[in-house]
Amino acid sequence: MPELPDITVYVEALTARIVGQPVERITLKSPFLLRTVEPPIALAQGRTVRGIRRLGKRIVFDLGDELYLVLHLMIAGRLKWLARGAKPPGKIGLAVLDFPGGSLVLTEAGSKRRASLHFVQGAEGIRAQDRGGLEVLDAELPAFAARLRSESHTLKRALTDPRLFSGIGNAYSDEALHAARLSPLTLTGRLSEDEVDRLYRACRETLLQWTDRLRREAGTGFPEKVTAFREGMAVHGRFRLPCPVCGSPVQRIRYAENETNYCVRCQTGGRLLADRGLSRLLKGDWPRSLDEVE
Repeated sequence: MPELPDITVYVEALTARIVGQPVERITLKSPFLLRTVEPPIALAQGRTVRGIRRLGKRIVFDLGDELYLVLHLMIAGRLKWLARGAKPPGKIGLAVLDFPGGSLVLTEAGSKRRASLHFVQGAEGIRAQDRGGLEVLDAELPAFAARLRSESHTLKRALTDPRLFSGIGNAYSDEALHAARLSPLTLTGRLSEDEVDRLYRACRETLLQWTDRLRREAGTGFPEKVTAFREGMAVHGRFRLPCPVCGSPVQRIRYAENETNYCVRCQTGGRLLADRGLSRLLKGDWPRSLDEVE
């Protein structure tokens, strides 16, 4: 799922291309994409884009008169910028927004249609799209600490909960926790003041560094390689590859459609974290430390 750095770079690229431009036509190729009925989407056509901003992991198009298009890419949604008249992708193309200077195309790989488009009006319509998560890059340490400890969760769960923190998902939570040298399964209420401070700084540095890196990679072009698995990441998507800090093989915990990647030596004091499915199968044969699997 595109997270804060990816969405930020998308917003910047779109701002340079379509702010001040009219939405000439909206073509919806999937009946499942549009999740609202009122106001009718036809009202968006012909309106000039006044601004574009990020709202958590959503992209908000301000069309003036308190009318907004709110796009959530979910896991597999991606954006493409094509020249006018260029043929959009076939099966994976869900929507096309035509502007004088080009066409914005929404694609979604796979058979599950999770990406969503809402057309809303007024402050209340926007508030309904806001999950309420704290913007870590705008927050001071006390606000971060208070939000982190407001509910009892594992650190992984807390960082990826959009009601608690805005724009952080599976990938950058892994990277931030590795940078902070903290286990993803540590409970929020058990952190010391020093550990909270380390996590706060690691979250900010991770998001800022990756936003800057993705911005440089895109340059003046449109972001094309938006993925959760990037060269240069420390642990995310690097199962069994060496940790860049200590060289130990990166481990993972799988659950549902997600996974958590972590370094045993840097984050858990050498202790393997139990994968619920595999550890239940192996029972007493489940290894308890990295030494047992190396």
